[in-house]
Amino acid sequence: MPAVTIRNLSDETHRALRARAAYHGRSTEAEIRDILDAAVRPSGRVKLGSLLAAIGRDAEMSNNDVKALQQQRDRTPAVSMTFE
Repeated sequence: MPAVTIRNLSDETHRALRARAAYHGRSTEAEIRDILDAAVRPSGRVKLGSLLAAIGRDAEMSNNDVKALQQQRDRTPAVSMTFE
């Protein structure tokens, strides 16, 4: 698992992190992981599956439409490209 080292963190910030971690009942390291997760993976982000489902609903696709598309799908195995 990747690790990150944070240098030159002020004493005040470190104390605040420790206090926040204690308030949440976890280690300072776990608190920092939670803060970073919330910053880079916000709960309100749109995920691809949700977006595709919304597109299908907006297009008023039924299960029968999806089955028809699956039946028409080209199932021929892909052939690797050659550069000769």
